[in-house]
Amino acid sequence: MTTPRPALGVAMVLGSGALFAVNGTVSKLVLRAGLDAPQLTLLRAVGAVTGLLALSLLLRPGARRLRVAPRQLPLLIGYGLTGFFAVPMLYFVAISRLPVGIGLLFEYTAPLLVALWARFGQRHRVRPRLWAGLALSLLGLGCVAEVWGDLKLDGLGVLAGLGAAVFLAGYYVLGSHGVARRDTLSLCTWAFGASAVAGLLTRAVTVGAGGWEPLTADTDRGVPVALLCGYVVVLGSIVPYLLVAGAMRHLPATSVGIVGMVEPVIASAVAWVVLGAGEALNTAQLAGGLLVLVGVALAETARVATPRAAAPPAPPALDAVAVPR
Repeated sequence: MTTPRPALGVAMVLGSGALFAVNGTVSKLVLRAGLDAPQLTLLRAVGAVTGLLALSLLLRPGARRLRVAPRQLPLLIGYGLTGFFAVPMLYFVAISRLPVGIGLLFEYTAPLLVALWARFGQRHRVRPRLWAGLALSLLGLGCVAEVWGDLKLDGLGVLAGLGAAVFLAGYYVLGSHGVARRDTLSLCTWAFGASAVAGLLTRAVTVGAGGWEPLTADTDRGVPVALLCGYVVVLGSIVPYLLVAGAMRHLPATSVGIVGMVEPVIASAVAWVVLGAGEALNTAQLAGGLLVLVGVALAETARVATPRAAAPPAPPALDAVAVPR
């Protein structure tokens, strides 16, 4: 049994958050180069499932870890379609129309939705700070959107960000029903596999879908698009997921989620440095972003743990904010 090392766990979460944050800017550069959100989602899923399959075969117990009972398939497929297909595709739509940091903030409201589902859908006990968290997050989103002005944010981008939050919440809820009781490697392999199949089907039925020519081109910064897609697959997907899974051995899930909130902050800074002033947030939006993160932290810690005698504990991979994108 692994001896918990909290400092190592924090370092792993910070590392995954930094990789995920850089992935937002990298993905936006790929989208600007001409690939659309469904294409990038498909590339990411196919690349990730290929890499994870290779790891599954190389590491013990090999292919046996991928065995699945027929009754597990609906949950595995649903888990993959929500968290590994719908969430990243809507996130890519959001950041193609909004600053990366703002798109992330809308998506980061998912833990609030999970806490509300626990309270009203499952009738779990919650601490009163849930309502303070909800109020702060709504106020913060209002500041981010500058509702007192001309609502300059792109409407479709905002809807995509909120849609990503809804599907991300669904991903967490599905996990709470037992999907994450598989080991992390096999779980992610199945989930990315479902995402890849969904992406291929979407591609097959999409009329007038764009071509793959941008893969052979360079971005306006002179970086090959194919190289950036490699980052999205390896350092933007496979590695950060494994880091988060490793962190679960050293930190409670709630701590992982709260430490992971550095991602929107880093993502905004990286996007501003790389992509320019269009990614900058003004004072009101920065204050709103802070309110959103504080509200989410309150919501993350508002659920009252179920006694072990009454129900088995939820698996660690499920409660942490390891946002799939």
